[in-house]
Amino acid sequence: MANLALTGILEKMTGKDKDYRYMATSDLLSELNKDGFKADADLEVKLSNIIIQQLDDVAGDVSGLAVKCLAPLVKKISEPRVVEMTNKLCEKLLNGKDQHRDIASIALKTIIAEVATQSLAQAILVSILAQLMKGITVTGTSTEIKCECLDILCDVLHKFGNLMATNHDLLLGALLSQISSNQASVRKKTVSCIASLASSLSDDLLAKATVEVVQNLRKKNTKSEMTRTNIQMIGALSRAVGYRFGPHLSDTVPVLINYCTSASENDEELREYSLQALESFLLRCPRDISSYCDEILHLNLEYLSYDPNFTDNMEEDTDDESHEEEEDDESANEYTDDEDVSWKVRRAAAKCLAALIVSRPEMLAKLYEEACPKLIDRFKEREENVKMDVFNTFIELLRQTGNITKGQIDINELSPRWLLKQEVPKIIKSINRQLREKSIKTKVGAFSVLKELVVVLPDCLADHIGSLIPGIEKALSDKSSTSNLKIEALIFTRLVLSSHSPSVFHPYVKALSGPVLAAVGERYYKVTAEALRVCGELVRVVRPSIEGIGFDFKPYVHPIYNAIMSRLTNQDQDQEVKECAISCMGLVVSTFGDNLKAELPACLPVLVDRMGNEITRLTAVKAFAVIAASPLQIDLSCVLEQVIAELTAFLRKANRALRQATLGTLNSLIVAYGDKIGSSAYEVIIIELSTLISDSDLHMTALALELCCTLMADRRSSPVVGLAVRNKVLTQALTLIKSSLLQGQALLALQNFFAALVYSANTSFDALLDSLLSSGKPSPQSGGVAKQALYSIAQCVAVLCLAAGDQKCSSTVKMLTEILKDDSSTNSAKQHLSLLCLGEIGRRKDLSSHAHIENIVIESFQSPFEEIKSAASYALGNIAVGNLSKYLPFILDQIDNQQKKQYLLLHSLKEVIVRQSVDKAEFQDSSVEKILKLLFNHCESEEEGVRNVVAECLGKIALIEPSKLVPALKVRTTSPAAFTRATVVIAVKYSVVERPEKIDEIIYPEISSFLMLIKDDDRHVRRAAVLALSTFAHNKPNLIKGLLPELLPLLYDQTVVKKELIRTVDLGPFKHIVDDGLELRKAAFECVDTLLDSCLDQVNPSSFIVPYLRSGLDDHYDVKMPCHLILSKLSDKCPSAVLAVLDSLVDPLQKTINFKPKQDAVKQEVDRNEDMIRSALRAIASLNRISGGDCSLKFKNLMNEISKSPTLWDKYYSIRNE
Repeated sequence: MANLALTGILEKMTGKDKDYRYMATSDLLSELNKDGFKADADLEVKLSNIIIQQLDDVAGDVSGLAVKCLAPLVKKISEPRVVEMTNKLCEKLLNGKDQHRDIASIALKTIIAEVATQSLAQAILVSILAQLMKGITVTGTSTEIKCECLDILCDVLHKFGNLMATNHDLLLGALLSQISSNQASVRKKTVSCIASLASSLSDDLLAKATVEVVQNLRKKNTKSEMTRTNIQMIGALSRAVGYRFGPHLSDTVPVLINYCTSASENDEELREYSLQALESFLLRCPRDISSYCDEILHLNLEYLSYDPNFTDNMEEDTDDESHEEEEDDESANEYTDDEDVSWKVRRAAAKCLAALIVSRPEMLAKLYEEACPKLIDRFKEREENVKMDVFNTFIELLRQTGNITKGQIDINELSPRWLLKQEVPKIIKSINRQLREKSIKTKVGAFSVLKELVVVLPDCLADHIGSLIPGIEKALSDKSSTSNLKIEALIFTRLVLSSHSPSVFHPYVKALSGPVLAAVGERYYKVTAEALRVCGELVRVVRPSIEGIGFDFKPYVHPIYNAIMSRLTNQDQDQEVKECAISCMGLVVSTFGDNLKAELPACLPVLVDRMGNEITRLTAVKAFAVIAASPLQIDLSCVLEQVIAELTAFLRKANRALRQATLGTLNSLIVAYGDKIGSSAYEVIIIELSTLISDSDLHMTALALELCCTLMADRRSSPVVGLAVRNKVLTQALTLIKSSLLQGQALLALQNFFAALVYSANTSFDALLDSLLSSGKPSPQSGGVAKQALYSIAQCVAVLCLAAGDQKCSSTVKMLTEILKDDSSTNSAKQHLSLLCLGEIGRRKDLSSHAHIENIVIESFQSPFEEIKSAASYALGNIAVGNLSKYLPFILDQIDNQQKKQYLLLHSLKEVIVRQSVDKAEFQDSSVEKILKLLFNHCESEEEGVRNVVAECLGKIALIEPSKLVPALKVRTTSPAAFTRATVVIAVKYSVVERPEKIDEIIYPEISSFLMLIKDDDRHVRRAAVLALSTFAHNKPNLIKGLLPELLPLLYDQTVVKKELIRTVDLGPFKHIVDDGLELRKAAFECVDTLLDSCLDQVNPSSFIVPYLRSGLDDHYDVKMPCHLILSKLSDKCPSAVLAVLDSLVDPLQKTINFKPKQDAVKQEVDRNEDMIRSALRAIASLNRISGGDCSLKFKNLMNEISKSPTLWDKYYSIRNE
């Protein structure tokens, strides 16, 4: 049937009437697009002939449709037919009539775009290349034909460049000859053609192309337009091949810089192209360009203010304009402004400078000295587009400063933040001038700069607020202001208000509040929402504390309230506005409630009403939390019952964020208004609460238990509440305590819950203790209880005993020691728990009144069970914390005398020391001497376990007694025994903690003697040094910044696979290869990962990515994982360095995602491989987010491969949306 219909269509297509032809062609298009369309050989010939014929139709719309028919047709007919069609089209293109040439060219491009299989591509290339080359190279061809051929060739090369490797040489020769064509259009198209070809050229041919272009540039007396083309060619090449252009920089950069400085005055484009090429080098070849960076910087700074036809008489800036330029000015007067294109040079210089800033974090200090003042000065640029680029370049400088100094508090004289702080007055002065300009675009740009400044240096504008206020006012209230400008101004105002102390703004509240409140009434929702957020900050500023400090806030209460109320009551507006109005009203009520008594009955019911609406309920719940926490004790009597009822119902909802907010709000309400809420409401809340307590969501559990404690702690709560808790919550709590996941906040909340239960009525201590201890018994169904759970139970028992008072406490201790004395080995679980309980109680309370308790505990060291031994050493250490003077000498004495129990006793000692270092307690000098002697004796122990405990003890004592320990540790870095060297370095690692400690300044001068052990001969010592460096980088980056230039090359060296560390172990039937260097490489990469977070300005990413990261991506499973993380981080923080070498990173990633485990692999191996693939895909997703990644053909192909494989694509898709 289909073919009959087609025959009819084909007949009509050749009819005389053009409307008939149009309709028939349209019908053919829809037939071809049907999935089931198939054509036999006969029909194929007819179809292809008739469509080629239609292309020449006199009616343009018919030939247009015929082109559209080509796309589906190419996929539906056989290859020889397609080749035949392309030949006919080429013939038309080269020899046909002028009017048919355009359509033939479009048709060819359409066919090339649709070719999907490699075999078809090869067949077409054979016929098409020769014809296109003829069109390009034969002399006497018209310019139009040349241009069309170049256009099509560009498409072909872009898509199939790598299929024509045999013809590359020919092609390149032909194209290079066209660069010197007299027609500008031919030269331009040739440049893009060579660029398309370049990405698939071999290195030799790429070198050939570059050499030829550079030779052209070195020729004297070439026409300037030829020179321009050659410079554009260099830029295009570097953009196309990325880092592969690196080796040619030494030839090209000096030539470009020379052209820039020696070009004749009116040749602005030459300078522009040179700067653009340099920008491309900076971004694509960061490693090879490093030696030219200073030169390029000076060049950029010179051309940033390059304006030969303009003297700025208003402000005499003679100091930075050189004298030659002034002389030029006289001769330049005959130019009119329209001819002046010097702005292009300034724009190129600004962009090139931005590339330098982004790709060279290590030059930041220098950039502040040299580039920052110049940029600030150029804010006065007269061309608006250039001004925007200057703003953007400055913003990049600020961002880079923020990137590098994240998390650094101290500002020393060389840190980029300090340098930036010095420039703030100049920046503000210059920006204020821009805010007075008429142009909206300029003002928006100026606010973007200010915004970024406040983000990077939060409190830097305290002295300048007054001068900025008029600019903000004008932007908000000027008639000509656009929404975009208002939004930028409001965002900046909000950031400033939130990051400075309130008193700074008090003189200006009057000036600010008017325009901001007016903006709340704007029609465009984004302006309104932003204005409401500013109002929220304004409320905090106007009345920072309830006492009020000499600032009269009362005049502002009602205007702010009325503005927000009108938005709050309005129903038909954007969700964002509704949410902002609700949270802002919450702030207003909690801050000004005492001055709004008359208004509350009108406003609170509206907030309650918003709790009933699904879209706004979460925001309303949070607003009530803010109101409940207000120190003004706002009168909520008109809505309290309703609020509690709504909130209780929310605990059943599926929305997790809503339940979480509800628990917090209920807690605040009960603390503040418990006396007004009946115990019947409490009971309902408890029943709802109990369902939220489980280990599947520990955060929610902690909130629920905290609320439960609040309910029980309320003195007025009736016995009914206690009963409800016992029936509903206690059972859940006893299930939760057995969970191995329980930790942190949830565990603390659970301990408080048991303490609160003892205090509350009608719950007996003995029953509780019993149920706790019995939850530690192994049950026949589920087997033993997890080790973590036993620790949780022990902590709860200890808290319970202390809450119940001394008498109950000592009776419990007696009972526990009885269990230990009864030494039947059947009873191991009970003994294990008893020991942990004794330890937890002993840590919180001195147990010396119970005679010989230490001996009873130490008896358990003989137990045959490992876990009882370790519990006993934990117990002994913690009991000693309760009474150091009695038990510490006992432990030290035992360590000396009991060789066999040493490891356990050292663990006890570690418990004591760690607790002391956390509580900042002091040891007696004599005991420190003893402990040190003892620990240093065990440094060389053969057992790694013992060495680790010793190192942790030494590190933690170093926190208490740094002046004694640092020298003692330093001396041992030169010890002949490798184990000792490793132990002292690990000890240093344990002494570096996040909070500031007195050890910091003592160890600072000595750090290098520890970390330089990274070049030790022994791999254990090297690994210890890498781990220590990692800890420093994470906790105290400022202490090691100065050492990094020396340390980094050594660290990178540790990431390389060392052949001498790989050995083969003969296991009889098969040989097993052991890589002793694996742990070290893994540690080294993890260390680099940490350094990227804290010391980005010291790490030169481009020298690390290739070769080190590249080899890591091909290494063992354990090494690949951290490498994928590093790659993701780098593509986020230093995209240019990654882009430059993207091609070389594709292979290892591709290998990883396509790896299939053996058929007989165990489940563990299969799972590991799955994790590996997901981790690689995560890195690929980060790479895919870099803009400009599409210049790498290899990466494009990798993305295609992923999108074509359903299993990979599903994983990739879920990872991308994480």
